[in-house]
Amino acid sequence: MSGDPSEEELEELRKQKMEQLKEQQGDEGEAQEAAKQQADAQKQAVLKQNLTDGARKRLNTVKMSKPQVGEQIEQQVVALAQSGRVQGRIDEDQMKELLSELTPDSKSFDIKRR
Repeated sequence: MSGDPSEEELEELRKQKMEQLKEQQGDEGEAQEAAKQQADAQKQAVLKQNLTDGARKRLNTVKMSKPQVGEQIEQQVVALAQSGRVQGRIDEDQMKELLSELTPDSKSFDIKRR
């Protein structure tokens, strides 16, 4: 042997390296998933603490019909709670106001016949 690895040895080294990379990516993915679940649990705790039952029901209804709008509302409520701008709990009427502020007005069309 002249010090050059054979083709079989090179292939074996490549396989080992690929397995190591896959394991590292799997570990990182699990850590990210755990962090995401923890953040979601914290967000749900803040929402439960700052929303009344009626407001939570309304928010869940909005999330089912318009998930993006529901996420925006949740983020807004969490931001308000963390900044200390929420006095007491947000009730259903206040949730309606938040929804009307954050959702764009639907366009209405008046059709006039001649």
